[in-house]
Amino acid sequence: MPLPVVRNQASSPEDYSALDLNLALTTKWLVAFLREEVTSRRGFSTVVVGLSGGVDSALSTYLCARAFGPANVVAVRMPYATSSRESLDHAQLVIDDLGVRSETFEITRAVDGLAGLAVDVSPLRKGNFMARMRMVVLFDLAAKENGIPVGTGNKTERLFGYFTWHGDDAPPVNPLGDLFKSQVWALARYVGVPSVIVDKAPTADLVRGQTDEADLGISYRKADLILHYVLQGYTPERLVDWGFGAGEVHTVVRRLNRTHWKRNLPATAIVSSTAIGEYYLRPTDYSPPLPGAR
Repeated sequence: MPLPVVRNQASSPEDYSALDLNLALTTKWLVAFLREEVTSRRGFSTVVVGLSGGVDSALSTYLCARAFGPANVVAVRMPYATSSRESLDHAQLVIDDLGVRSETFEITRAVDGLAGLAVDVSPLRKGNFMARMRMVVLFDLAAKENGIPVGTGNKTERLFGYFTWHGDDAPPVNPLGDLFKSQVWALARYVGVPSVIVDKAPTADLVRGQTDEADLGISYRKADLILHYVLQGYTPERLVDWGFGAGEVHTVVRRLNRTHWKRNLPATAIVSSTAIGEYYLRPTDYSPPLPGAR
């Protein structure tokens, strides 16, 4: 199956066609990926998705419903005391539209119990508590259901390090990890995610009034295009000469360079000739399908 990226070359910093996807092929590709990684390689038929009410988790849920059928998808809402009612309502729109199974777990007491161990807990630290507690819930529920958690983090967030280590990034299968945020929006519209979810300002919903783009200091659309060209090998100087704002390029490159460690396994001191990841290198596509897997 060919890769679904439409490899246009943008004519200017205002031309976003370089990020265009073949939406039909991308959908088919990601559904096939989910079936292969969840069922063929790992032997599971049930998946658990943390459904926040945002576009990323909604898209993952829609893809999982296509891949495994609604009866084999458990969408989990995990509100905190300050979570907006809108987030819960938007998550319910997805649940009702797809007919997937659902659970709701209030994490306030668990998070506050952890936060109570420290004095003057900052919003950042409390947000990390929330993200990691949600992963505790997802992995435990997956064990109960004999299933596996599916991730929802997009490529822009991953490249910016805009996630909680061992929190948002913890699920072992992620269909969205190579999609920029603007590509997530396009694909979500294509598969039928309600427009009220796709069109709203992205937010982690950890602090009232918080938005992703305010935290990042740049719009997702502009960041995606700059990241695209940085990954293609363009230097910051070349991008500025081409017409991108120097401040925007600096913001993107600085975040990209400072968070590289978050996109890797833990650094391990090598004391032998058989270190995992250095000597014991086994490609993921080496594993044959599990016996009895479809």
